[in-house]
Amino acid sequence: MTYLDVGGCNLYYEDHSGPEDAPTLIFLHGAAGNHISWWQQIPYFSKNYRCVTIDHRGFCWSEDENQQGGSRFVEDLKLLIDKLGLESVGLICQSMGGRTGLGLSIKYPERVWSLVMGGTWGFFDWPEQKTLAESLRDSSAPLNLEQRAIGNKFKREHPQSTFLYEQIAGLNPPRNPNITSVSTDTPTLADVMKLSVPMLALVGKEDVVIPPPLIEAFANIIDGTTYVELEDLGHSVYFENPTLFNELVSNFLETI
Repeated sequence: MTYLDVGGCNLYYEDHSGPEDAPTLIFLHGAAGNHISWWQQIPYFSKNYRCVTIDHRGFCWSEDENQQGGSRFVEDLKLLIDKLGLESVGLICQSMGGRTGLGLSIKYPERVWSLVMGGTWGFFDWPEQKTLAESLRDSSAPLNLEQRAIGNKFKREHPQSTFLYEQIAGLNPPRNPNITSVSTDTPTLADVMKLSVPMLALVGKEDVVIPPPLIEAFANIIDGTTYVELEDLGHSVYFENPTLFNELVSNFLETI
């Protein structure tokens, strides 16, 4: 088991080597996930890339001794990139992981060569987006994130995989109330609009956690962003249809 001391947290990570001198991808999970969430991506992408997974601070095998939560996500990742001696990485983000990926891309753009945002707009300082999110909130959706994070069609057709999803989520400790806290240098709308890192924004049409209009609005403020909305899928596209997710991401990465 591999850990990095990032101050108040032994950050758990796995380094899956690909071909010699292959570009590196780092996979950043959502609030209902951890490093195991990417079990359908790592065998696929490690054929062509060096693949790194992490447990965010306070998830699965990464502790959060000082209860700093999300305010440390970006700097935790920066320290890991430095520790691994990586000049530049591609980031594959799911939901909460988009906070980390977007934050790093804004603060250290020279360290990021591509950014994939799955079911996330990065949750930065954008009051209008938060107002839109509130207007789109589905009061009939389950309150439990693990239940909302999988599309209804997938739950009906794949009960075994739905059970697995819930079991992976269950490996996380009780959620730190500061997990969504942000640092004083949280990106602003102006910061994000200047982002020049190549970006792919993916969303399931049936996503009730972060509905498509939020992802589309986010994609529209950044020049050159590729936006893809996918039929019959919910919040966790990477898990619900890994074949499609992997192909879309792979094709995008090949264009950079």
